[in-house]
Amino acid sequence: MFAGSHQLTIDDKGRLAIPARYRQTLADTCESQLVVTMGPESCLEIYPAPQFQDIVKSIMELPPRGPAALLRQRFIGLAMECEIDKQGRLQLSQFLRNQARLNGTAVLVGNIDHFELWAEDLWNARWSEGPDSKLGALAEAFQVLNR
Repeated sequence: MFAGSHQLTIDDKGRLAIPARYRQTLADTCESQLVVTMGPESCLEIYPAPQFQDIVKSIMELPPRGPAALLRQRFIGLAMECEIDKQGRLQLSQFLRNQARLNGTAVLVGNIDHFELWAEDLWNARWSEGPDSKLGALAEAFQVLNR
């Protein structure tokens, strides 16, 4: 399970260091093979390769038109297979970095079975006061927990 958030730097070559606490889990579960793609938000989504393949199978079962066509174009069409290198880094393509407005500092967020990679300014805007804030939706979101 991936949880927590980490402020990271993307270097000039587009490399991102995966936090050490996840590296062994990723080596064990997917042999460090990952897939980076765009999801519905303005961030990159990073999946262990087997998890990504399961999602692709689900998408393939959908009718090929309408919303499923959009999923195929964005989620599958922009996907990039990659491997964590010996230094624990992941190479991100310039195209995907541009799509997610990633340059310099980013926030890697664990989301149970995958990671989200946000430009730090977009992440901060999402969780602070302002027009792009999601703070107002939190009370309703927490109600689903029944705790």
